[in-house]
Amino acid sequence: MSKKIAVFWPGDARDIPNQLALPNVQEATVQLERALKKLGRTPYQVPGFLSKPHHAIEKLSAIDDPMIGMCVHWLYGPHTCDGVVGKDNPLLLASNFSGRWPGLVGLLNTGACLESLNRPFSRAWTDAADFSSDETFMAQLDEWCTTGSIRYGTEELRYHAPISTAASALALDVASEIRARRILILMLGDTSMGMINGYFGPRLLNRHGFTEHKVDQAWIIDRGRRIAGKRIDDALRFVKDKGLTFHYGQAGAEDFDENASKEQLRDYLVTLDLLTEFKADCLGFQYQLGLIPLRPPSDLAEGLLNSTCRPESNGDTVATATEADQGNVMPMEMMKRLLKKKGLHQAVMFHDVRWGAEHAGLFLWVLLNSGSCGAYAFNHDPDSLRGAHSYRQPSLYFPTPGGTLTGESLPGKMTWARAYIKAGELWMDIGRGEVVKLPEPVRDQWWEGTTRQWPFMAADMGISRDTLMAHYLSNHVAVAYGDIFEEMVALSRELGFKVRILGKAS
Repeated sequence: MSKKIAVFWPGDARDIPNQLALPNVQEATVQLERALKKLGRTPYQVPGFLSKPHHAIEKLSAIDDPMIGMCVHWLYGPHTCDGVVGKDNPLLLASNFSGRWPGLVGLLNTGACLESLNRPFSRAWTDAADFSSDETFMAQLDEWCTTGSIRYGTEELRYHAPISTAASALALDVASEIRARRILILMLGDTSMGMINGYFGPRLLNRHGFTEHKVDQAWIIDRGRRIAGKRIDDALRFVKDKGLTFHYGQAGAEDFDENASKEQLRDYLVTLDLLTEFKADCLGFQYQLGLIPLRPPSDLAEGLLNSTCRPESNGDTVATATEADQGNVMPMEMMKRLLKKKGLHQAVMFHDVRWGAEHAGLFLWVLLNSGSCGAYAFNHDPDSLRGAHSYRQPSLYFPTPGGTLTGESLPGKMTWARAYIKAGELWMDIGRGEVVKLPEPVRDQWWEGTTRQWPFMAADMGISRDTLMAHYLSNHVAVAYGDIFEEMVALSRELGFKVRILGKAS
């Protein structure tokens, strides 16, 4: 392999996050270049952040040397993919491992985007301040520099699991219902912030019992003008009566007030009307980036839709995936139906795989995303919003004031899943684990070290950190309380998904 190695900075589309991350990416690049030189390589930098697809096309397409993308913050998949797809030079995504600067989230998303486009790549990560001091990272980097790829352990990956007769029968029952009436996803836009791996489209959806109807997000603005004020007032009264706590006018959030929440509820009611009009089963809600300057954040609407306790409820959740992510809305809807059939509460939570650390002998992931976590996670009461809070979304990224729906997730057994594209087919990753209650000082340290305004879940996902970082193909995950692992494996197979099981060997 060539001794010359190009190092590039995939970036966010927004200038502010890139500028905030600049000192970190500069320091990480110094560390990476020092590590490469220690291995006898000659690194050189591709100038500037790649913050538009054409930057990747113009700056990466002509490079035939091996390339490393330095991931230290959130970044868009096309800001790498569009310059490297169709090429076969070795490609490595290298990231830090930090909650404050989530390069690992950008790595997981970009890796899934590359996989969906059949572009080979490798990954390496470290939480060491001095990259060269991390023996595992250096061994992986050396392997990549020598061979052009990295081999990862597969001990925690399986493709088969024993399924009980009862679980199989329940899954077949749900599959029969889906075949009798295909699941319709209402898509309010698609492909948020470059997450091309999370959009499957009708050609893939229809193979597995799903389809989509896409509505332009401009309809939210247009139809919102016709939402009666009384419906909005009634909705606000409902959520307050049910225990949702609003944190208005705090330092740095002085513009967050009741009017902002009412505008969020206006968008919730518009979305509810659209779901009713099209008789849709579940929802993908893009919001970012197009609506950011025009409407308040969609988080309150998404969190309420993922709750049975919500204004004008029909008694069910509407499985809702933020960022219009079909890779999450498919397992969310499937798990919802399995939970109901098994007599468990139907709520399924949407989260980012944000960061993780050791605690009490376990590696725990902080699962945390600003939208689409319902209130059941915070109170285990399907008829209440107690324990749920609404804080202003950080104004740096969300200029139009509006609140989240957040809280601390309660402990309990859980099942998780994620759909993704690999070699032109849909796969389903499935695992089981446990949501863990942390001591308050640890919880607060982890929560404050990520994003305090967003819903918090500390979870043992049943796999090691390095298995997830090496193999997982998304930055998102769908989580349900209760053990529906066997049922989810059986249903996924019955609907035609290829299934991969992630879990420690027993």
